[in-house]
Amino acid sequence: MNKNIKVIAFDADDTLWVNETYFRDAELEFAKLLAKYETANKIDQELFKKEIENLKFYGYGVKGFVLSMIECALELSNYQIGQKTIQTILQIGKDMLEKPIELLDGVEEVLIKLHKKYKLIVATKGDLLDQERKLEKSNLLKYFHHIEVMSDKNEKDYQKLIGHLDIEPSELLMVGNSLKSDVLPLVNIGAHAVHIPFHTTWIHEQVSEEETNNFEYKTITNINQLLSII
Repeated sequence: MNKNIKVIAFDADDTLWVNETYFRDAELEFAKLLAKYETANKIDQELFKKEIENLKFYGYGVKGFVLSMIECALELSNYQIGQKTIQTILQIGKDMLEKPIELLDGVEEVLIKLHKKYKLIVATKGDLLDQERKLEKSNLLKYFHHIEVMSDKNEKDYQKLIGHLDIEPSELLMVGNSLKSDVLPLVNIGAHAVHIPFHTTWIHEQVSEEETNNFEYKTITNINQLLSII
């Protein structure tokens, strides 16, 4: 790894703490609510399509997910869905927003060691209010110099972040669980990236093996291994 690195950026959801698991659980609840209208597989497919359609309106996060569930429920039921079911969908979203923060193994220990040597930042997608809430509840804020909640994570977004940090791309290391969002855009602009796979990945964040060919990045199985490669 380049010894020039000055800033280490961490993704938040499924890199610092558990997140995607709660979305999978919510999708199962949603499918049960609509079971009389469609099969679970069809409901899952239609909800995913609706989420992707709505990204340009709502962005990423629980609130956009809830709005997509309501819209999907209305369409799949031919607008016959009851008020109580809509209320239940809203409650699923509120329950997600109130989930306790479950830090992944080794996160705080690694941050304690790294923040003495590097400038640490969070670079994450999602709803601003929700991400601020999770960071506050995580008790990790004290380790980070800067928090960046991004509307998306593509090359342009990272170049803007690098400009804001007033560093060269080669001085940034990004650590995250998504090849699509946390790794490939960084490598493309000359920054460094470490991939820490999480056991559950949203379909929208998955990439094929061909898409990762010829990209130079490190993959580790847990965050503790980060200390031995930088």
